[in-house]
Amino acid sequence: MAEILKEYNYTPAKLHRGYANKSLYINVGDLSIVEKEVTQWMKDKFVGGKGFDLWYLWNAVTPETKWDSPENEIVMSAGPLGALTQYSGTGKTLVASISPMTGIPIDSNAGGYFGPLLKLSGWDALELQGKADKDVVIFIDGNKGIIRFEEGEEYPEDTHLLAEILTERFAENEDDKVNVAVVCTGSAAKTGYMGMLNFSFYDPRRKTCRYKQAARGGLGTILRDKKIKALVVRFKGVTGNLNDVADLATINRIGIKYHKQMHDLDEKQNRMRTIGTANTVMVMNKYDLLPTRNFQTGGDPETYRIAPEVFVNQFLTQGLHDGCWYGCTMSCAKCADNFLLTSGPYAGTRVTVDGPEYECVAGLGSNLGIFDPQAILEENFYCDTYGIDLISFATTMAFVMECVQRGQVTREQLGGLDLRFGNKDAVLELMHLMSRGEGFGKIAGLGIRRLKKIFVEEFGADEQLLNDIGMENKGLEYSEYCHKESLAQQGGFAMTNKGPQHDEAWLIFMDMVNNQIPTFEDKAYALFYYPMFRTWFGLCGLCKLPWNDIVPADNYKTDVPAKVPEHVQNYVDIFNAVTGMSIDKDELIRQSERVYNFQRVFNLRMGHGKRDEDYPPYRSCGPVSEEEYLSRQELYDKQLVEKQGLDPEKMTLTEKIAATRAYRMDQYEQLMDAVYKRRGWTMNGVPTPEHLKEIGMDLPMLLEVVEPHL
Repeated sequence: MAEILKEYNYTPAKLHRGYANKSLYINVGDLSIVEKEVTQWMKDKFVGGKGFDLWYLWNAVTPETKWDSPENEIVMSAGPLGALTQYSGTGKTLVASISPMTGIPIDSNAGGYFGPLLKLSGWDALELQGKADKDVVIFIDGNKGIIRFEEGEEYPEDTHLLAEILTERFAENEDDKVNVAVVCTGSAAKTGYMGMLNFSFYDPRRKTCRYKQAARGGLGTILRDKKIKALVVRFKGVTGNLNDVADLATINRIGIKYHKQMHDLDEKQNRMRTIGTANTVMVMNKYDLLPTRNFQTGGDPETYRIAPEVFVNQFLTQGLHDGCWYGCTMSCAKCADNFLLTSGPYAGTRVTVDGPEYECVAGLGSNLGIFDPQAILEENFYCDTYGIDLISFATTMAFVMECVQRGQVTREQLGGLDLRFGNKDAVLELMHLMSRGEGFGKIAGLGIRRLKKIFVEEFGADEQLLNDIGMENKGLEYSEYCHKESLAQQGGFAMTNKGPQHDEAWLIFMDMVNNQIPTFEDKAYALFYYPMFRTWFGLCGLCKLPWNDIVPADNYKTDVPAKVPEHVQNYVDIFNAVTGMSIDKDELIRQSERVYNFQRVFNLRMGHGKRDEDYPPYRSCGPVSEEEYLSRQELYDKQLVEKQGLDPEKMTLTEKIAATRAYRMDQYEQLMDAVYKRRGWTMNGVPTPEHLKEIGMDLPMLLEVVEPHL
């Protein structure tokens, strides 16, 4: 039994209209605890979820704070709609901190039970600050009103072992395991910057823990720097109205309507309940959107080998609808049971692998030139248990592989690793090195931005080429979409507040396939509306997938099908039914605008957040190499004629590549101007005092930050 370091008793708050009206502050340096009031002002300005996270983080740090400063916090919140059981996708936990990858606030989200159970235990948010002297486990019992610090040195590092042990340790019996949720990371989080957080939920059918991830930006690295081995929450007694909502009948009615849509339409639309998010792999391949060999091309003839049906037929358990919170009929959380590992310290072990998600298949598969489903699932497992951000790892490895392909680094400089496209064994070996902090594994986890600097300064690599092909922005690696032909998505990734992550804007089909936003003004509106709408999910504790992965059968008849108006109204009605408020769809966007602009100013406060950091790597925009141009020469030559009035017959290949680049970057500059204008920012990307006043965020602390940049 681990040593109990300190115990604190509290009276769990009763939720009312979606809020506990209390937040929990823990300093692991001195094991102190403070119960804080959640004020009406906080709700009005920040709503909850990601908004509460950023507000508490702002008050904890200074402009000089680094990711490993003791005052840096990890903040978690479930939002006012979190823990509902009547509507799909209400189990998210939103997490924020100052990122080791970017130096600015990162926000990430995870499914699973932790956020909802934390909220039901009486806490709208959890702040973690300070650094412990030795590893600690923090346990919150929401039924008994106990917060306990226990010594954590004796526990293993890796998630698939640690979460099982802690679930067993803190559950009162086998049946109680479903009431226990664990947040932890893995051994690689201590050796690099791309450590992520695993959020467990116990699956009684499989009798094992399963995991969702808050993966982006190095949150697991921060957790282990603070010497927090794990967080554990236990709450027994989840029922349909612990949020004490204002209008339960409305929530029930809307929930039943949505569940019927899922039942009737899922198999015809995206097959989320059968395949999960990986259902889009072949669609992306068809439309030249599937990143292949470091985003050089948008598909490959070998993609059929990693098609969704391959995973379903060979690996995934049939007939189980796998959700990651109660009441979610989307049930997209697929997993492979009894999967045999072939490498690393757990070789020969049979495990449950949560996945594959789309990002897994595209990132660890096609983007690395690996078209082997067995290898992809094994890479998936080790990313999870070692606590490695799968997206950052995959995009970083693709970059390294192209550096090898183009002679920028050698096998010897990589410690003997043969990191060629398609070499699955080398990829797995690198993961194991990252876990142990050995060889090239010691620096691979630093991410592309730092690797570029190392390759240039120590190995003599071509800096311009590396900047072109290194798919990172603001220090965060790109998620897995090849979008050279979607100007709007280029902006949707590079003009984010936190770095290129698709949870803010995914406009590829609107822009590239359906041509629904042809003008700069159209694109600018889309890059205003959709980031604001998606931000709202993070404020409320919602998963975005139920919004548009299944749509009403008559959605195509609406004025703006991409918005899915019926579902937008669902969210407005549910928010009002929970909180007792009376917002409309316009106020929904305004709620997000307040937090979105707050985060932009937060970036400024930390020394970032202006136009110069909103540019994408050129690989995001167009063909860097001759091979890329030639792979779609007919398209690119046609664009030279139609868009620039040039004659490709009279141009060399080098001239055609240069002309294409000049045109595309000019288009991007014009897009930035239009987007900044629509968002109410200066042409340097700074929110104006007038706009802050218009949205009710002309707070003195914000005006003090923006005024020197006007």
